Amino acid sequence: MINAYRANGSLTTLAPAESLLALPDDIVWIDLVHPTKEEDAYVESLIGIQIPTRDELKDIEPSSRLYIENGSVFMTASLVWKADTNIPELTDVAFILSGGRLITIRYAEPKAFHLFIAALGRFPDDMRDGTTLLARLLETIADRTAEVLEHAVIRIDRLSDEIFRDRGKRRPPRFLEGKLADISEHHRLISKVRDSLGSLSRLLTFLLNVPRIEESKHDGSLCRTVAHDVETLSEHAAFIAANISFLLDASLGLINVEQNAIIKIFSVAAVVFLPPTLVASIYGMNFSFMPELQWYFGYPLALFAMLMSAIIPFFFFRWKGWL
Repeated sequence: MINAYRANGSLTTLAPAESLLALPDDIVWIDLVHPTKEEDAYVESLIGIQIPTRDELKDIEPSSRLYIENGSVFMTASLVWKADTNIPELTDVAFILSGGRLITIRYAEPKAFHLFIAALGRFPDDMRDGTTLLARLLETIADRTAEVLEHAVIRIDRLSDEIFRDRGKRRPPRFLEGKLADISEHHRLISKVRDSLGSLSRLLTFLLNVPRIEESKHDGSLCRTVAHDVETLSEHAAFIAANISFLLDASLGLINVEQNAIIKIFSVAAVVFLPPTLVASIYGMNFSFMPELQWYFGYPLALFAMLMSAIIPFFFFRWKGWL
C-alpha cells in the first residue's frame, strides 16, 4: 500500500495502475506499508531513487543502514511493535529524505505511526516538509517508547508486589514458577526496547550530521532534543532491566528457600522417627530370651519408649535452634 500525505495533512492512496508521471508538489510524505515489488518500482519511477527491499532493511551493517546516495539520505531503524502483547517484536523501518519529501518503508504497523498520522493535521503549515516531518516522526517514536517503558514499570511494580507479598500467607503451588514466565516476558520487552533505542541513537547521530539538518535551526534543535530523549530513555531502560534481573534473582532465591523448607521437613521427620524405629527394631528381634516379652506392661512400655524417643530429640533440636 502506498499512502501519500499532502502538506495539509490529507491522505491520498497511490497505486501502480494510476501511472502518474510525476508526484504533485504538495505531497510531502510517502508511506509504503507492506509494499509489493510493483509498488516499489512505481515509487522508484516517481521519485527517481532505488527503494530498499525487505531483505536490505534487515542488513545490520551500518554502511547499509545509514548512508547518503545521490543527494538522498537513507536511514534504517529498528522499532518495537506489538509492545502491548506478550510477544513484542522488532521491525526494521526505512526513512528516506529525497527532494524535500519523506519516504518511509515498513512491513509492520508500529503504534507510533498511527499516533503521528492522527496528529499530522495539527502541525503548523510552515512545519510540513519532509525534513520536519522526519524530526516530528522520530519525536513521536521516542514518546511512544517512553509510554511503553512507563507501562512496563507499572506492570513490573505489580509483579514485584505479587512476589514479595505477605509471607504469612501460603502461596499457591508453583506460584513463583509461574512468575518466572512473567519476568521472562518483561525481560523480552525491555530487551527489544533497548535494541530499538540503540538503533534510534545511531540514526539520530547520523542525521544530525546531514547538511540539510545542520542548516535548519529548527530541525536541528528538534533532532538534538529527540537524541537527548533517546539517551535518557536508554538509561531508564537499563535501570528497568536491572530491576528485572533483581526480580529474577529474588524469585529463584525464594524458590530455593521454599524447596529447602520442604527438604527440611522431610529431614526432621526422618530424624524424629529414627529413634522409634530403633526401639521397634530391637523388639522385633527373634531371640529366645527377651525378658520384656514376659512383662505385663511390656507392650505399652515399648510404645511409650518409642514416643519419648521421638519427642526428646525434637525438643532438643528446637532448643538448640536447629529447627
